[in-house]
Amino acid sequence: SASVFRTEVPVERPFDLYLTTLALQRLSTNAVDVLSGDGTYRRALQDHQRTLLLRVRQLGPEKIAVELAGTRSERLVSVAQRMLGTDVDLRAWGRRVAAIPWLRDLSRLHRGLRPPRYPTLWEAVAHAIVFQQISIHAAGAIMQRFVMRFSGPIEDEDIVLYPFPAVNIIANAPLSSLRSVGLSANKAHALKQCAIAFAREQVKEKSFARLASAEAIAALSALRGIGPWSAAVILLRGLGRLDVFPLNDSGVAASLKLLSGRTTVNLDRLLLQLGDQRGMLYFHLLLGRLAHAGKVER
Repeated sequence: SASVFRTEVPVERPFDLYLTTLALQRLSTNAVDVLSGDGTYRRALQDHQRTLLLRVRQLGPEKIAVELAGTRSERLVSVAQRMLGTDVDLRAWGRRVAAIPWLRDLSRLHRGLRPPRYPTLWEAVAHAIVFQQISIHAAGAIMQRFVMRFSGPIEDEDIVLYPFPAVNIIANAPLSSLRSVGLSANKAHALKQCAIAFAREQVKEKSFARLASAEAIAALSALRGIGPWSAAVILLRGLGRLDVFPLNDSGVAASLKLLSGRTTVNLDRLLLQLGDQRGMLYFHLLLGRLAHAGKVER
């Protein structure tokens, strides 16, 4: 059996592993990010052709247990922390929402939610392309088929996990096999072109991390199939940039109406009030929608 590295990681309160992983997972059909009934978050991580198993449990208000199965896996503790936003300081968010009663209440309801991130920029790009311009459920079904088609299952204590498909596999996949999971011709082409750009290192995560958000959005928008909405989602979910908010999202207006209890909310004014913390609004609206649909088991 593979060697297992175990450690306890301190987190600043409030931290809620369940809400944070739910915002990462989005839908229970997600075959990559898995929440088991006992509250354990599991994922298979790829690291230089090796697959490692990650398990995270919350031990208390200020502590999580991180387990990594695989050789030399302790290097990935920092990846787990980054994915779960354990070091993100949200005091500025708290100050900004204090003046917006409905959002302050929503934020309190989701106390402990941190902004989650995908472990790689590639995964953020792939998600942004698949989730463009279709319902979250339709996109979730396509993503599930995509993952199962281009990745192999790994069992962990009777729970089946799929690592996210590797860039090289998608770069070399025929367009017909990408289409077979339900992707449109445009999306299949965009996904393949982006995978090729990553595989050839024309796109490097480190280079994007150094750019200011406006510059990063411009650079991402140069990739095939990536517009301003996708670029903002990629920065938010891939690089943890809270100073961006994905505009022109068909679900945003409906979510604002549903969760604020008002017929109209001036989004421009709201984003101005939230300033460089506006990205957190995305995650609170997402969880609010899931809770309204009865998908939050609390």
